[in-house]
Amino acid sequence: NQVEMADIQTEKAYQKQDAVFQNSKKLLAKKTDKGVRYYKKIGLGFKTPQEAIEGDYVDKKCPFTGNVSIRGRILKGVVISTKMRRTVVLRRDYLHYIRKYNRFEK
Repeated sequence: NQVEMADIQTEKAYQKQDAVFQNSKKLLAKKTDKGVRYYKKIGLGFKTPQEAIEGDYVDKKCPFTGNVSIRGRILKGVVISTKMRRTVVLRRDYLHYIRKYNRFEK
């Protein structure tokens, strides 16, 4: 059950993982049963999902399969919208301090 490259190519740009050289004689990325795929352990107690290991999606902004560091980028909040593809809008509650009045904004 090898995934064909034509199945992945739904975008205008050619979809491939940056870390995988497609004409390689030796492998730097990990080889799965579906072919060569790059994935990594991101640390901080987050496990790499099976979809990232065995899936066939290509996303350069995915912390497991792309070129994104999660250090200092972990957010807590309420998801407001998921309309955009592969993107969420978060609402984060925080206090806004106003120095002139020595108070926080309501």
